[in-house]
Amino acid sequence: MLVTVTYLQATDPATLAPPSSPRPSSFTLERVSEPDPRLNSRLYCAVGAGWSWTDRLGWPPEEWARWLAVPGRETWVARVDGEIAGYAELAGETRDSAADGGTEVEIVYLGLLPAFTGRGLGGHLLADVLVRAWALPERWPGLPPATRVWLHTCSLDSPHALANYRARGLEVYRTERLERRVALPSS
Repeated sequence: MLVTVTYLQATDPATLAPPSSPRPSSFTLERVSEPDPRLNSRLYCAVGAGWSWTDRLGWPPEEWARWLAVPGRETWVARVDGEIAGYAELAGETRDSAADGGTEVEIVYLGLLPAFTGRGLGGHLLADVLVRAWALPERWPGLPPATRVWLHTCSLDSPHALANYRARGLEVYRTERLERRVALPSS
């Protein structure tokens, strides 16, 4: 199957555009204080099942623990009325190749559980995660200030994902088409 991968970024936190829909009063986003491989695995599977997320399906708990233990990596959980609605994983890294020597923060995964899609929550989740991404170096001593926040999406993700990313102020900087062998989600 031919898959289009789109890479987006922001290089200035001032470009963040909030959602136009009202924020649900019961919507919260909280950082997972202690790495929890089982939580990340469960959320990855639950959110990604409908979008052909497969690259981590074979990870044993030890691999999840190794990934989460790297300084600058964070998990954020969205809740609605106290119930988990979605999540995001952030990874901050100082790039030697970055001309400014700043921290680049990747939004590695972001998504809502199926029961919470279609409610206008995606824009709020993304906007809140972008604020946390820009502030990530403040929570990790030794990381210089963030100079870039980026992510990628593909044509297998939610049909609303790309529009949401652009509406929040992220700009496309690269697109590629790749041949991928994927197992399409069952309906």
